[in-house]
Amino acid sequence: ETLAKAMSDYGYISSTCSVPQRTHSHSHSQTMMSTSDDISKCANCGKFGDDLKRCNACKLVKYCNATCQKAHRPKHKKACRKRASELHHEALFKQPPPNEDCPVCFLPLPIFLPARKYQACCGKVLCMGCFTAMFAAGGCRNEGGACPFCRKQAPYSDEAIVEKLCGRMEMKNDAEAFVVLGSYYVEGAYGLRKDEEKAFELYTRAAAIGSITNAHYALGTSYFNGQGVEKDKKKAKHHFEIAAIGGDVEARYGLGNMEIHAQIRRGVKHWMISARAGHDKSLEAVKTAYNSLPGEFLTKEEFEVTLRAHKDSVDGMKSEQRDLMAEVRRLNS
Repeated sequence: ETLAKAMSDYGYISSTCSVPQRTHSHSHSQTMMSTSDDISKCANCGKFGDDLKRCNACKLVKYCNATCQKAHRPKHKKACRKRASELHHEALFKQPPPNEDCPVCFLPLPIFLPARKYQACCGKVLCMGCFTAMFAAGGCRNEGGACPFCRKQAPYSDEAIVEKLCGRMEMKNDAEAFVVLGSYYVEGAYGLRKDEEKAFELYTRAAAIGSITNAHYALGTSYFNGQGVEKDKKKAKHHFEIAAIGGDVEARYGLGNMEIHAQIRRGVKHWMISARAGHDKSLEAVKTAYNSLPGEFLTKEEFEVTLRAHKDSVDGMKSEQRDLMAEVRRLNS
């Protein structure tokens, strides 16, 4: 209880901002078709060359320039859309990359958002178990504490926290700092006035400079709920899909909920992927789907694989320090 109170006093546990801080990103390599002699020349005029530009959508053909591409569009449109859809489907349902590791304890970062924290001092995302361990060892006794990774003094006041984030945005062009500050504007946290349009602007900037999962999840949520922008379920789904391809389990779970009413198998596939990454709600959804009509939407083998993979993922994210942090949060709730 003493540890819980100390961490709360130093701001490591706060009820000020309930919007999840998307602080974990993965890179994703887009699927490419192998080249062949058939696409070494312009599909419109037949010119050969090393500087031809591949069709960005389907990867099937190449062109000399935009003029040739535009001229060939009527002939190519149907095949292009078909192959582009196939490539997107392959990327969307490919098992995403695993969680990044906490740079202090080297265990996979938790997928439960309050169990990890973005550090504006160094731009790292740390598990809260490492903060717990540092507090327990007496390493955070000064006001604001110190970062378990870089050991720099952590900002303590609302103004200092926002200033530090803005500094990383300006000096480092840190995409995740944009996302975190955007979440503060959504809630009106840390002394900022609530401004959903400003948050949307920050999320858009973050996506443009490289945040795959966090920014696109936030943009999807904005479009889905109409926060700072007009509601648009189609655009919401687009951004959720980008985030899911990058490994965001919340985006993947949301896609399952969106797909399940029209295409049950697709919805279940989304849930299986996120459940295998350790997402509890997705696992419960998979169980419900399997128990309702066994073998109809997923096979017994898929169900068993999902159960084992979920357990392995959850076990891989566990540690004594993280369990202690969970207890600290319970005492402060």
